[in-house]
Amino acid sequence: MDGKNFFGGDPKTATKNLAAESISKVQVFNGQSEQSKLTGVDDGKKEKTVNLQLKEEFKKGGFGKMTAGAGSAGRTQARGNYNRFNPNEQFSIIGFGNNINQTGISREDYEDFKGSQSNNWGDDGDFGFGGGFFRFYSDDDDDGQDFSVPTSYGPGRGFSRNAGAGLNYNYDTKKTKFSSNYFYNQTNQTLDALTNKKNFLQNNETFRSSDSSGRANFLGNHRGSLRFEKTIDSLNTLVVFANVRSNSGNNTFQNYQQFLRTGDVLSNRSEVRNRSTSNSFAAVATAIYRHKFKKKGRNFSASFTYGLTNRNASGNQFSDNQFFFKTSTGRDSTTRTLINQDNTTVSQQNEIKASLSYIEPLSKKFFWESFYNFSLRQDEVDRDVMDKKERPLPDVRNNTLSRYYTNDFTYNRLGSSLRYSFKTLNVSAGLAAMSFQLRGKFAPDQTASTFTDVNRNFSVVVPNVSLSIDLKNNKYLYGSYDVTVQPPSVRNLQPVIDNSNPLFITEGNPDLLPTLSHSPSIGFNSFNPASFTNIFGNLYYNYQINQVVFNQTVDERFITRTKPANISGGQMVGGYFNFGFPLKKTKATMNLNSSLNLGRNLTFINNVLNTTNSNSYQFGMRLDLTPSEKFTFFGNANLGITDTRYSINTTQNQQIYNHSFGGEMNVALPKNIYFNSTFNYNVFINRRFGFDQRLPILNLSVYKMFLKDNKAEIRLSAYDVFNRNVGISQSATQNYVSDERVQTLARYFMLTFTYNV
Repeated sequence: MDGKNFFGGDPKTATKNLAAESISKVQVFNGQSEQSKLTGVDDGKKEKTVNLQLKEEFKKGGFGKMTAGAGSAGRTQARGNYNRFNPNEQFSIIGFGNNINQTGISREDYEDFKGSQSNNWGDDGDFGFGGGFFRFYSDDDDDGQDFSVPTSYGPGRGFSRNAGAGLNYNYDTKKTKFSSNYFYNQTNQTLDALTNKKNFLQNNETFRSSDSSGRANFLGNHRGSLRFEKTIDSLNTLVVFANVRSNSGNNTFQNYQQFLRTGDVLSNRSEVRNRSTSNSFAAVATAIYRHKFKKKGRNFSASFTYGLTNRNASGNQFSDNQFFFKTSTGRDSTTRTLINQDNTTVSQQNEIKASLSYIEPLSKKFFWESFYNFSLRQDEVDRDVMDKKERPLPDVRNNTLSRYYTNDFTYNRLGSSLRYSFKTLNVSAGLAAMSFQLRGKFAPDQTASTFTDVNRNFSVVVPNVSLSIDLKNNKYLYGSYDVTVQPPSVRNLQPVIDNSNPLFITEGNPDLLPTLSHSPSIGFNSFNPASFTNIFGNLYYNYQINQVVFNQTVDERFITRTKPANISGGQMVGGYFNFGFPLKKTKATMNLNSSLNLGRNLTFINNVLNTTNSNSYQFGMRLDLTPSEKFTFFGNANLGITDTRYSINTTQNQQIYNHSFGGEMNVALPKNIYFNSTFNYNVFINRRFGFDQRLPILNLSVYKMFLKDNKAEIRLSAYDVFNRNVGISQSATQNYVSDERVQTLARYFMLTFTYNV
């Protein structure tokens, strides 16, 4: 809108909230990527852009929506947002609360909330090809993993009570851009699950497990961000942005599990009761300086980033474990172990990053870029585990599970690339030299007299090639070959033993190397605006060197110990194809799509190499019928098959079927009354293990629009009419197959009132 993103750049937001008489001109063009806008060098990436130019008297206004509802079984919901704008400012406020499993805001509401700043993804300060080196992130596994506002794409699992609210302010002029927002959300969740799992070992040996678990947790998140961009003059620009996050939560977990040998002979059983609390704080700030020289295309950029994460966690682990076996004389015998431990973990992470970039135009068609990236990440983890004793005996420190760990991870990358850009052809090729250094030490306690040192070095030269060709008439061909390097996560590097599940014990590995991924790909897309026909397809291949896998050792009591390690040879090849065409222009449209993924994964099971080949095949279709304004229908069908084959136990090869069929119908009745129905039929099948679940989910609603300009709506909805909803998942990977059933929100009725501002 007037050259700026209008509340996220979603065309529907503009068409729903701007009156037709407010538009003076409509402009359609191929927009450049954010990177091209910043450097002035065309990178071949185009995006169809619509710019709506407003009449002067319509350049300020506001819009919003408020909804409140109540239903059966005590179900309630409320949500609302309001947005104001003028030529230079945007202000948004949003809030929600419910007990119907909607844990965040919708994607559309998120873009409305963030406004013109929601698509500022190009400024990350990581210069060079391959999308930069690696982003700052936290490895916390039970906190809010990132700094973004949570979005909810559908009903969550289990049962949850949720609330959240935030506000956003944007100021946007030719020389100064500023945006800031704050968002808080919280979730109380209860989750009960039943899981069945079958494990495959060498020599055709198998065992299976079943466990029922209950979980109750609370998580509250504060998130804030700001961004400031100043055009100092025609040649110099400064960008500063920062994100901050603070979380607090608690979790209680109960689990009862049984392990059975072949013939359903009980091997062991375990009862687990764990509880934990945690608090964390994370912040990251980046400054970017850009200088354009008087020679067109020549520019210099520099960035600096500092990030930190602090986390404190404490808890208690209790388990009662029984093991059943026969003695050498053939008599039944039982052993029993009790675990009752308190644990505290304090972890800190600090990271500094810096990048430099220089682009030199060799001619009007050729551009040469050189770049340098540096990163230093420092990790410190102090974990104390105490074995609880009967009073009056004092608790005893467990030196096997306690661990103090420090790590310095240094990264350097120096690279150069050459780009040819002229008319419809854009080609880039480059090389970069990377080096990683890992320096660490660990011991049971930070006061220990002896530490185990970790000293690893890794260097590699990686290529990068990209190609894009505009074939005219809205046809594009593109391809790339990229080698990415991913350092191991903090959690996987930590030499910490986790026995929260006493029958499945995990341990980190400080000797891990970074993973190299070779990834060539090619794609094509075409759109014919006259016939409304579109074609899109791509092919890709991925080969991994030093892939981080989780090797397993299973003892005679079926206690599994897993530890990450590097292995080479994992690969994936696949493709996607979509063909859309009108059956009758503007009235009926058909979309056909298919995908293929052939994966090969390696891991060691009891020191025997297991190769798991997992091949997935998918076919889908969608039919859109819009014969009139009074009736619409959208139907879809998706067929999915996963064929999994194991090298160590071929008798357990299997096929998993995940199919879904659905439809949505809208009918306009007299007097502004409307009817809507959605139906989804999901099928989960694994004939190898007798698993067959079919879930028909039907939702119905009828609503009436009223008041001036139909600003108000009252709606009666019925969710899951057949009362069949349950969370089901099934998977086959590594050396096991599993299925899980989760009790979740099922049939309820809701009456809502909505008012559009």
